[in-house]
Amino acid sequence: MALAAATPLSRADEPRPGEADLSGAADAADYIAARCLSDAPLGRVGLEIEAHCFDPADPLRRPGWSEIGAVLESLPALPGASRVTVEPGGAVELSSPPLKGAVAAIEAMAADQTVLRSAFAEAGLGLVSLGADPLRPAGRVNPGARYAAMEQFFAASHTGSAGAAMMTSTASVQLNLDAGPRAGWVDRVRLAHALGPTMVAIAANSPLLGGEFSGWRSTRQRVWSRLDSARCGPVLGLDGTDPAADWARYALTAPVMLVHAPEAISVSRFVPFAHWADGRVMLGDRRAGIADLDYHLTTLFPPVRPRGWLEIRYLDSLGDALWPAVVFTLATLLDDPVAADAAAEAVGPVATAWDVAARIGLADPRLHNAALRCVGLVADQAPASLRDGMDHLVAMVERARCPADDIADEAGRTGVPATVARLARRQS
Repeated sequence: MALAAATPLSRADEPRPGEADLSGAADAADYIAARCLSDAPLGRVGLEIEAHCFDPADPLRRPGWSEIGAVLESLPALPGASRVTVEPGGAVELSSPPLKGAVAAIEAMAADQTVLRSAFAEAGLGLVSLGADPLRPAGRVNPGARYAAMEQFFAASHTGSAGAAMMTSTASVQLNLDAGPRAGWVDRVRLAHALGPTMVAIAANSPLLGGEFSGWRSTRQRVWSRLDSARCGPVLGLDGTDPAADWARYALTAPVMLVHAPEAISVSRFVPFAHWADGRVMLGDRRAGIADLDYHLTTLFPPVRPRGWLEIRYLDSLGDALWPAVVFTLATLLDDPVAADAAAEAVGPVATAWDVAARIGLADPRLHNAALRCVGLVADQAPASLRDGMDHLVAMVERARCPADDIADEAGRTGVPATVARLARRQS
């Protein structure tokens, strides 16, 4: 398939026993390049949306693994057929199947969210859609060996604080889109990256982390920027003329995070995957196999990740009033050829302004201008079912505001715990 509901972080694929070794880094590069994008028509859309789990009666408490699991065991079948998983810090994720068009994907996800939130409300819990946990310190509840090993890796690489925050305190809206026809890959992948800063500024929704104002509109993006750029930075090469080769180069240069021997263990020294594939370094007392390469690719977290389709990973988690309009906007800017051409021109001047977008958002005049042009390209195309949300989005962009501004204002007036409790009680 050109697109599938992406495998969430909390459901890692295990290497297959007996997999043949790679003959070397060149073999690995060929394998990656041949599979990272699928030549197929555009049109299908998948969504993954995360939300932090809170106890509205005690917002500082982090619900435990078994407590969250009991709620999920009680879930009825979801009408949109999303899969439900739990992230390391207890955030709950819905991953939809691919559907034809953004509107169908949005409607299916919204229906599943309603059922999920109702189940959590019955258990006295709430789901809060913010890009970063605004109140609690980082803390892992998912007991999976993968996450314990990831913690050890981040600690060894001197990014322990950012790694813990990334795993347990961030949440996102992820958009999965078909790669499209091969002839359009270069422009499509380039545009998916170039739109990033503008969309980060529009969707920024995380002004707080661990009870403190960070000074950034998207603290989630700040957290990711503090991690190793070889694993979490943009994929594009210097000219971006061969996205498959760019991804292969990125993946082979990135250090190996985890090795199965047979349980997941962290790699405490810097070993580019290419060195393992070439046999210059042995990990787990063996050379790398195809299954190890597949697993390595699941430990790379760039803002746009090619997996046969394109995973767009740079949006903060958003509330119901905005996420459908933001998803529709981004999908249209990428899938509609006329909008895509105009969007490429609009965002060109800010195509690499990731940190500026995350720090001050639409207060930057260039980002504000790009955002105005982008939402203007899409607003009239929104169907009636999305009209209220799109009007809200357009009005917010016109005022150079993002969701983080409203959260910061409320938290400043009522305090962070009260703000979180209100969001956790709102289940519709």
